[in-house]
Amino acid sequence: MNIGILGLGLIGGSLGLDLRSQGHYILGVSRRESTCQRAIALGCADESSVDISLLAKAEVVFICTPIGLIVPTLEQLIAHLPSNTVVTDVGSVKTPIVKAIAPLWDNFIGGHPMAGTADSGIEAAIPNLFEKNPYVLTPLPTTPPDAITIVEKIVYELGATLYHCSPEDHDKAVSWISHLPGMISSSLIAACMSETDTNVLQLAQKFASSGFRDTSRVGGGNPELKVMMARYNRQALLNSLQQYRHNLDELIHLIEHEDWAALEQQLQFTQKARPKFVD
Repeated sequence: MNIGILGLGLIGGSLGLDLRSQGHYILGVSRRESTCQRAIALGCADESSVDISLLAKAEVVFICTPIGLIVPTLEQLIAHLPSNTVVTDVGSVKTPIVKAIAPLWDNFIGGHPMAGTADSGIEAAIPNLFEKNPYVLTPLPTTPPDAITIVEKIVYELGATLYHCSPEDHDKAVSWISHLPGMISSSLIAACMSETDTNVLQLAQKFASSGFRDTSRVGGGNPELKVMMARYNRQALLNSLQQYRHNLDELIHLIEHEDWAALEQQLQFTQKARPKFVD
C-alpha cells in the first residue's frame, strides 16, 4: 500500500520506519528539504519531498504536523487527493480537528497514537514506538466503514492496542492522563528552580535520581506540543487542573494539621488506584 506521511518528526518518522518494515511504500512530505533527505537516509520514507502533491499517489495519508497545523494542512492537501483516499491524523486533541475536517473530507478518521518520547524531529524517530501502546480512533457515525477498517488494519500492523471512542470522550480522558501530567511535570521543574538558596538548588540538581526523572520526564518535553494541548483542549484541561489543585490543597491541609492517619489513608488509596492506569 502507498502510505503518505505529512510531517516527518518523531511520530511521522517512527510511523515511516514501522510501516516500511511491513512492506508499505512510504511517501513523506516535510517543510524542509533537509528533513526529506534525512527521512530517506534513515529509512523513514521511500520518497520524500517538500511538494505536497507527492501524496496524490497515496492510498492513505497520515497528517503528523503540530495540532494547530492539521486543519490548514488538510485544506491544502485535499486539492491533490482522489476522493477515495483515506486521511487520518495523529493529533492529541480530537474534537476541534474532527469537527473541522469531517465536513471537508468524507474519508477522514481522527486518530491519536498514545506514544512518544521527550525528543522531537526526524532524528528522534525510532522503530516499534507504537508497539503495545494505545492507539485511539475517533470515528463519527458518518465515517465510511471501509475507511475505518483500513486505518484499523494499519494500527494492528504497528502492534498498537486499538481503542475507539467519540472525539469528546477522548479529549476528556487524555486531559487526565496526558495533558494534566505535562502541566504538573512542568510545574514541578519550575517549583524546584524557584529555590533561592543556590547551594540547596545545586544539591537538589545533583541528588535528583529515578523519582525525579520519572515525574519530570514529560515536563522536559516539547513546549510547543504542551501549548497546543492547552489551547485546543482548554476546558477539559482546566477542569483537570482545578481538580488537581483541590487534591493538592487537601494534602497541604492534612500535613499542616499533622493528620498522619488521614494522610496515610489517602496515600494507600492512590497506591491501590495506580495499577488501574498502568501495569
